[in-house]
Amino acid sequence: MKFEESKNIIEFVHKKIQLPFGRFFICEDFVVAELNQEIHVDWLTIQKIAHMIIEQYGTSKKIGFISNKVNSYSIDPFVWVTFSKEYDFIESTAIIWYNNAGFMSATLEKMFLKNNVKLCESLEEAIHWVLSSEEIKN
Repeated sequence: MKFEESKNIIEFVHKKIQLPFGRFFICEDFVVAELNQEIHVDWLTIQKIAHMIIEQYGTSKKIGFISNKVNSYSIDPFVWVTFSKEYDFIESTAIIWYNNAGFMSATLEKMFLKNNVKLCESLEEAIHWVLSSEEIKN
């Protein structure tokens, strides 16, 4: 379920940012990312996302990142290795999957992410898990 179609849209103050490759919902302590259908996420795309997040939160705030895989797209999982070396503002990551292909992709991504990661079956589960992170609560 897309963030804009969920009941969560009214529960959290947010700002929507549309980039050429997806929509991002900036909430107080987390970001919900909904990438476009059939794109390929590479290092350049990840850098654009990271810079957009830094513009919104600064460099010292720890946040949660929710990848809401409402569309099918590919990602180079090795970008997460470089990301972990370059950036440290994401405390926890929730990846929401909706079908078998999404589950397999999320499982592969999880292997390369260095922060706390949880595979979720719903937006509500992902938001609850991200907000329960000790670093984000403080």
